[in-house]
Amino acid sequence: MTGANDTPYLLRAARGEILDRPPVWMMRQAGRYMKVYRDLRDKYPSFRERSENPDLAIEISLQPWRAFQPDGVIMFSDILTPLPGMGIPFDIVESKGPVIDPPIRTQEQVDNLRPLNPEESLPFIKTILQTLRQEVGNQSTVLGFVGSPWTLAAYAIEGKSSKNYAIIKSMAFSQPQILHKFLSKIADAIAVYVRYQIDCGAQVVQLFDSWAGQLSPQDYETFALPYQQQVVRQVKETHPDTPLILYISGSAGVLERMGQSGVDIVSVDWTVDMAEARRRLGREMKVQGNIDPGVLFGSQDFIKARILDTVRKAGRGGHILNLGHGVLVGTPEDNVRCFFETAKQVDQLLAVPV
Repeated sequence: MTGANDTPYLLRAARGEILDRPPVWMMRQAGRYMKVYRDLRDKYPSFRERSENPDLAIEISLQPWRAFQPDGVIMFSDILTPLPGMGIPFDIVESKGPVIDPPIRTQEQVDNLRPLNPEESLPFIKTILQTLRQEVGNQSTVLGFVGSPWTLAAYAIEGKSSKNYAIIKSMAFSQPQILHKFLSKIADAIAVYVRYQIDCGAQVVQLFDSWAGQLSPQDYETFALPYQQQVVRQVKETHPDTPLILYISGSAGVLERMGQSGVDIVSVDWTVDMAEARRRLGREMKVQGNIDPGVLFGSQDFIKARILDTVRKAGRGGHILNLGHGVLVGTPEDNVRCFFETAKQVDQLLAVPV
């Protein structure tokens, strides 16, 4: 839905246009809940092959677009993808998640990291993004994404997913100089990677600082926010017109601080009421979200009601409709379809008393 305007609908909203309805896409919309994806995963069991083989990544990115026509098509990738280009190898083990061995624990390891050269270490990204732009044209906005420094550092230092982040917090509170050096190196690399994604065709880029919600507000201000700002500042120096989105899981305690990162849009999770989020962030800050992914297990009437409630609370303008986190495994595809169909009719539905 672009009308007479050739700029894709989501990009128009991200740049501040007031539109008839909020654009809509879903985090993790490409992936585990779709049968076509599971069939492909069975044939290609390596996650890294699926995300780093351009033909597979393009196909997976386009599966939900073909099925549901979301306003945003996000590149199928992983936040850890750029790490090997810095000298941090990783693997993704099915049902266990990412494994980084050896984990980063010493000043010497940090000193030995190399600057990221995405043209050299991530050539598949260009193929994926350029092809997605060609495939969807102006019918949808192509999104890139990256991990933010704190979250990437947490993976690299813990060596795997974590429940309590004890190892990185131990470094933060006992050897902060090592961690700050590491975070700054990651921030420089991620800024280069964001600029590369934009140059390759990404029209909007989302930064995932998924684990920053595990920090106290004062530690967020010390170890997460400055490095988000470092990435954003460097990207905006060269690409000032590309909208950037910041997402953090469990972000209720740091919501206002997210707004200080310099991004154009804050993605809100479902632990905050959307009307309250808009008050806390200020009306000039655009927002994304924030429907609980569990809602998609409800009845279709319930899904519709929750969408209308969220859109009403977000108000006109400056809102991209999304989930407050990723689509859950086992989500019925018909309910995902209902979500998108309702979202695209929301202007008519809100005109009718419900």
